[in-house]
Amino acid sequence: MTDAKKSAPLTVIGHRGARGHAPENTLLALDTGIRLGADWLEFDVQLADGELWLMHDLSVDRTTNGHGLLTAMSADAIRALDAGEGQAVPTLREALDLIDNRAGVNIELKTWNGCAQAVAAVLRDVIADGWPAERFQVSSFHHPELWEFHALLPQVPIGALICGVPLDWAACASELGAQILSVSSEFVDDKLVRDAHARGLRLYVYTINEPAEMQALRALGVDGLFSDFPDRVPR
Repeated sequence: MTDAKKSAPLTVIGHRGARGHAPENTLLALDTGIRLGADWLEFDVQLADGELWLMHDLSVDRTTNGHGLLTAMSADAIRALDAGEGQAVPTLREALDLIDNRAGVNIELKTWNGCAQAVAAVLRDVIADGWPAERFQVSSFHHPELWEFHALLPQVPIGALICGVPLDWAACASELGAQILSVSSEFVDDKLVRDAHARGLRLYVYTINEPAEMQALRALGVDGLFSDFPDRVPR
């Protein structure tokens, strides 16, 4: 373990805003993440009824007082949902208006029904209005959708999400033209970290909530942590 690994600053990414403190993927969670000092805010988007909504699950059952698939609902029905503590399900534009460049934005594409194209259109407008492109990251487990987004808006960095270690280690992220590889914590080891760094990638780990695990991953030399509790991540 080197001193450089011990002292390297970690990028703190508030997971679904700050879901340990507020209902996930809501404006309250995003505002809480900013207040708690997250460098970046991660949230999930899906395309339904011509609008981009912050929602992780394909169904609204777990996180709202509604039932059914988000993509089967009208915009009016989605707006009527309670996402917890009286919070509405926000749109991407509403989320960006709230954040207002006070933190970086990590958008995860959850669906593949035109989501990449719709997100690219929104970010293109926001960047034209003055947000730096590098203040955004777009990620997905659905690598073809991520590839499509990258082709549409190459100036916005992308991150490849994986749950496991591919045979070619971090090469999948390099092949996508990604700047970031994000991996589930149980699959992180020194070889994956070294391979990612040798390819010029940043390695982020999700979703880390316990301080002891945060310290262990920091010692391995990872670059950033997704956490429901961004205030717990060591600086």
